[in-house]
Amino acid sequence: MTETKRSKEITVREAGQKGGVTTAGRHGHEFYEQIGKKGGEARKEELGPQGYSELGKKGGEARKQELGREGYSELGRKGGEARKEELGTQGYSELGRKGGEVRKQELGHEGYQQLGHRGGQKVKELIEKGQEATVDGQPGEPS
Repeated sequence: MTETKRSKEITVREAGQKGGVTTAGRHGHEFYEQIGKKGGEARKEELGPQGYSELGKKGGEARKQELGREGYSELGRKGGEARKEELGTQGYSELGRKGGEVRKQELGHEGYQQLGHRGGQKVKELIEKGQEATVDGQPGEPS
């Protein structure tokens, strides 16, 4: 009886890996960048803006389930700490100044007058409430 030579059988996974290694050796990093970009463009055409929006919502919901309220709180705290370290005192001052300038442009002189008037009205109301509380026999200034 003659022995037949049998080639070593490999799995589909091993064959794929072998092909990938061979392709990587032939083409290099730039090739993979190009095909990745082409794939991304094709996916973009396929989904469109609405599709990306839906994907984002699904991902957000999954992340929400994964983290829960506590997790989001922790993420926010960490993000705030990182931002504080990034900006420093001067950075926050600059942000406040820029925000104030934008608000000034939005409101203008008349807007600030209205804000001041509303603030004055609020103070007036608080003073009146305090006086009423004293008259009604509730704690107020000592006699």
